[in-house]
Amino acid sequence: MNIESFLSKHSKPALQNDPPGSWMPQLPEKCIRLSSGYPDPSLVPVEQLKKAVNRLLEEEGDLPLHYLGSPRMDQLKTHITHRLKERGMDVEEEELLITSGACQAIDLIARVFIDEDSVVAVESPTYMEALEIFQNYTNHFISIPIDEHGLQTEKLEEILAERTKKGLPLPRLLYTIPTFHNPTGTTMTAARRKHVMKLAEEYNFLVLEDDAYGDLYFEKSEATLKSLDQSNRVLHVGSLSKVVAPGMRIGWVAAAQECTEALNWFKKDLDHPFAKASMAAYLEQIDLNERLDTLRTAYQQKRDVLISALEEHLPDSVSWFVPKGGYFIWVRADGVDTDHLLEQALDAGVAYVPGKYFFLPADEKAAYLRLSFSYASEDELVEGVKLLANVLNKS
Repeated sequence: MNIESFLSKHSKPALQNDPPGSWMPQLPEKCIRLSSGYPDPSLVPVEQLKKAVNRLLEEEGDLPLHYLGSPRMDQLKTHITHRLKERGMDVEEEELLITSGACQAIDLIARVFIDEDSVVAVESPTYMEALEIFQNYTNHFISIPIDEHGLQTEKLEEILAERTKKGLPLPRLLYTIPTFHNPTGTTMTAARRKHVMKLAEEYNFLVLEDDAYGDLYFEKSEATLKSLDQSNRVLHVGSLSKVVAPGMRIGWVAAAQECTEALNWFKKDLDHPFAKASMAAYLEQIDLNERLDTLRTAYQQKRDVLISALEEHLPDSVSWFVPKGGYFIWVRADGVDTDHLLEQALDAGVAYVPGKYFFLPADEKAAYLRLSFSYASEDELVEGVKLLANVLNKS
């Protein structure tokens, strides 16, 4: 049997791309994982989650284990909309769709709003898993560069004006990570945020705001694009993966009710009722703002440790952005092919993610790499940079 003959016309081109997760190397035992965008294991609230699950089952018995799940599933929406309102987003529960993590939210948005002829505007570089998702639906992209102040909106405006002049199709969707960007760690300025919303109105496109790291600020909270949205153009995607536990797979889309209803049509019952009820039970018993303060303090300290190690050990030819929140530092090593260098780094005992995976093939940049300060211990951060410096000095 030739399975290819049964594939849909949408599947065939998507399967020509690199497989999902191909950017993740096989790590040697005891390798220092500066590659992992995971929470610090010591900050995952294992005991509190255990108590929440026990209380949930004691109070509700088998109810959370059924298809329809627990009434606490609806309470989870209440918890999340309350948090969004604290951040300036006036979102009602009908405008919120809970998803199995942020990636399901992005995939649903792509499935509902993007077809094979659609153009998607993305930052360059950008989150590699979002690129994987969008490439399943279209091969038409516009890349907008990032600098230390985030998305270069003036470049976006130039591109949009030029495409309009030439009669080329305009993007249906802009995908952006304006706050503590993955991978660069940069944050879009307030002026550029307003400019994005102005361009969305003028050139008639939707904005997918990926805000996975928005709560992990070290200096101040940033106004989300959703909080600036006056015409329901923003689909705000968030997650509890970075601030509670990624294995719970709790994400969301906050958008106009018509949007969330359309997304839910395709989501159907692809839920995790037990995880949703467990998360709601957990949020009932904690002060989320207090937890967020703890996380900010811990991750800021780890960022500072990593920055100090970079300053002390890396060659002067290497540069980076200093993030004001989130998990990541984006490193530029001119004259180095970081993809080829990775094998040597792994042999030495340290892992990173080569920059090429955050770019579309036409934009691929060899001299960049992403480091994470979230997962490894402070001692490992320092030792990992020393190992990386030795590899770079030999290249």
